[in-house]
Amino acid sequence: MKKIYIIKAGTTFDNIVEKYGDFEHWILKYIDDFSTQIIDIQQNEQLPKFENCAGVIITGSHAMVTQELPWSLKIEAFIKELLKHKIPLLGICYGHQLIAKSLGAEVNYHPKGMELGTVNISLSQEAQNDEIFKHLPQTFDVHVVHSQSALTLPLNAIVLASNEFEKNHAFKIEPNIWAVQFHPEYDENIMKAYISEVAKSKNINEDEILAKVKDTNYSNKIIKLFADFVKNKQS
Repeated sequence: MKKIYIIKAGTTFDNIVEKYGDFEHWILKYIDDFSTQIIDIQQNEQLPKFENCAGVIITGSHAMVTQELPWSLKIEAFIKELLKHKIPLLGICYGHQLIAKSLGAEVNYHPKGMELGTVNISLSQEAQNDEIFKHLPQTFDVHVVHSQSALTLPLNAIVLASNEFEKNHAFKIEPNIWAVQFHPEYDENIMKAYISEVAKSKNINEDEILAKVKDTNYSNKIIKLFADFVKNKQS
């Protein structure tokens, strides 16, 4: 049976793991009734064979795409093959940037610095016809924590969502590759925990950012909608 493979590109802070689990656990909460497998790429686990992939999700990471670490370059090559084989793919944060870079776009530190906390995004006109984003409101809140961004997009990429800070918050490569800079796997508690961890090493106004964190579940639906898309494609 084909599976949805979750490519684990990193792990969260130890304090957060102990309390809430790790990236893959947060993603799995929103995938029902589908066979899944975790591939921990940093632990040298092998990427799956294409014939076994119903779909693929690439997680976030505390690494930077511009570091071009060996395991990251392996995923880049894998992304190109997924596109060639038309296998559904969802990239989250690091995964979003890696999809952009692998297909020829520029990824680097955002000129405005870090985007952190709960922010509002708006959908593009093109999103109204997208298999996933058409099910979401025109504007909604999402959780974010990133210093690097896709500063440009690959040729033929379709922008699906943006805000004043981040013009490329979500994009699509036809026929079935989606990339989101925000974190659809986060909930309010995970976002607050991240802000507190970032505050230990960054000069930020922790209380001000925490005060703006909201309980929002619209972006969580993206993972479920992606899994539903994969399931329908297999049936």
